[in-house]
Amino acid sequence: MRRSTRSSCTAPSSPMFDVVIVGGGPVGLYLAALLLQEGVSVRVLEQRHQRENHSRAIGIHPPALNALDSVGVAAAMVGAGVQIRSGTAVSHGRTVGSMSFATVSDSFPFVLSLPQFMTESVLERRVHDLDASALRRGTRVMEVTDDGGLVTVALAAPEEDGSGSQITARLLVAADGARSLMRSLLDIPVLSKSYPDHYVMGDFAADCDHSEEAVLYLETGGIVESFPLPGKVRRWVVRMGSPAHGLDAGELSRLVYQRTGVRPDPATNTMLSAFTPRSTTACRLVAGRAVLIGDAAHEISPIGGQGMNLGWLDAAELAPIICASLSGSQVGWRLQDYAVRRSRAAVLARRQAEVNMSLGRPLAPAFLGLRNLAMGAVAGLPAANRLVARRFTMQ
Repeated sequence: MRRSTRSSCTAPSSPMFDVVIVGGGPVGLYLAALLLQEGVSVRVLEQRHQRENHSRAIGIHPPALNALDSVGVAAAMVGAGVQIRSGTAVSHGRTVGSMSFATVSDSFPFVLSLPQFMTESVLERRVHDLDASALRRGTRVMEVTDDGGLVTVALAAPEEDGSGSQITARLLVAADGARSLMRSLLDIPVLSKSYPDHYVMGDFAADCDHSEEAVLYLETGGIVESFPLPGKVRRWVVRMGSPAHGLDAGELSRLVYQRTGVRPDPATNTMLSAFTPRSTTACRLVAGRAVLIGDAAHEISPIGGQGMNLGWLDAAELAPIICASLSGSQVGWRLQDYAVRRSRAAVLARRQAEVNMSLGRPLAPAFLGLRNLAMGAVAGLPAANRLVARRFTMQ
């Protein structure tokens, strides 16, 4: 697999589009909907044959909901999800402080909890309504050729309609995730950062307490986070001292109980996953007639739900530039400005995620008590509470 910059003749049978988007996850689908609404011809290439029913990213912040509203999907997502309007910090069974999201947005004064596969389903339906043939699954890009005027992508196999094994477009957008193949094909290096944090998470049937509230348990052994999900389910996330691959639902339930006094029922577990946070930043976001967005451009630690939301905001800023370019405007300076602003946004999101992680690390009892006092003091000041809530919700 390689990227070529040689001029080449496109075969007459090669389909031609305004924009090819590589990656049919939530960010690629959202960008496709934005462009299709404006009459842009789009082809979305997704190598997965079907959507994964893994909840993965769950938090949708108010700025992202505003962006999603522009393609007519926010209402459906809000209807399907859980509106988290407040969060509580607990330590040793006592409430340390609370935070309200009531002032973070006039339109969406909450963080929406919605499993990623449901988010993708809503976005995919919207794309299908706009163009039933826009999304092609089971398609893997093998090579990219940029001749300065057009981009041609060579596919692993001929398309189902027999029109050939390559597609040509005026522009290409890489939205193929943190382990982006497109970055490699476009010869874009990355900078990566690892963290001394490890987590295991699982989804379990919820009890009646804190039914629509986020709860952070600040304990000596490390943080435990609990978030509501649709269908009376809660996600539990436990900070570990070492990688926790191989942990089963019963062991996770015992860990949660040891630190919080709450025992999720292992028999109700529907998802179990271990992860180690990291951040990855592409050294450039624009390469010829190709642009990186979302995790392909900047992977952010999943703590705080920054990555998917950041990708949607990338797409919202990029779509008008793409439309201007397709209409014949010179957009070089706008792309440069876009790359600078989105890189800065990624840095801010990464710093917020790092702050969130640092708050969850184990502390000796004396230091834990001091931190809890400080958090309680901040939570007790309305102005500080509003500021922290805005920062937490990416504003």
